[in-house]
Amino acid sequence: MFIITGASGKLGRKILQNLLELTPPESIGVSVRDPAKVPELQSIGIRVRQGDYDDVAGLRHAWDGARYLLLISSNVAATGGDPLKQHANAIRVAREIGVQRVFYTSQISSSPTSHFPPGRDHAATEKMLAESGLAWTAMRHGFYAESALMMNGHGFAAGTIVAPEDGKVAWATHDDLAAADAALLFGNEIIDGPTPPLTGSEAIDLAELAKLAGVVLGKSISRSTVSEEHLASTSRAAGVPDGSIAVMLGYYQAARAGEFRTVDPTLGRILRREPETMLSFLKANLK
Repeated sequence: MFIITGASGKLGRKILQNLLELTPPESIGVSVRDPAKVPELQSIGIRVRQGDYDDVAGLRHAWDGARYLLLISSNVAATGGDPLKQHANAIRVAREIGVQRVFYTSQISSSPTSHFPPGRDHAATEKMLAESGLAWTAMRHGFYAESALMMNGHGFAAGTIVAPEDGKVAWATHDDLAAADAALLFGNEIIDGPTPPLTGSEAIDLAELAKLAGVVLGKSISRSTVSEEHLASTSRAAGVPDGSIAVMLGYYQAARAGEFRTVDPTLGRILRREPETMLSFLKANLK
């Protein structure tokens, strides 16, 4: 049985949709914190069980019979939680119940020395997987294209992207990554350990992103630089949690260090087509 965690979230739901094109719903189980959020899944034959990374006993029940487990990485660090403790629980349960392979949603910045806090957490989780004795695949996702909208939406509307100095990013869409993740989960290709970076076919910085957005919106959008200290102070004044501020600042530091700029053909090879470009993504999503 394929078990998908986080199936009520954006990425998990898209992976599930792609997996349903490859295998019958009866071969899939989902593990979600609130089954009431996915009533439509059980109605089509998918097994739905409650599962929380903080509840080891609950995970054993939710994942019973799992042959292949998709472990969506935790995002609790942004609000002061401990994702590594949660991932350790998940890996422990996977080993106890005899999962044949764990698929973990990692990121291109995965490194113990990453400037990006989630990158350090991904590296630590990959280390836990490597030491677990389990077969595992870590899908090292490129930075989500949707994040470019969330981080810069106000700038697009105002006509100026105001942010600290950055660097080039090989953005990748949720749709492309979810399709590739489902293909790997199903076994279309087997990659042991970390995958090569799963990225789009181009790397651009915020100045180039502003130009693309300007083309889509039919107006001039400029790029203005502020200090990290200014971003931190204004974010804190707006009530943004310290964990989220650390992630934001880490993004710019990592981007300047080139942690997100690698362009790799692996995503396109798995998809058997070119990944979506940022221009195409912006045309479809910028309003």
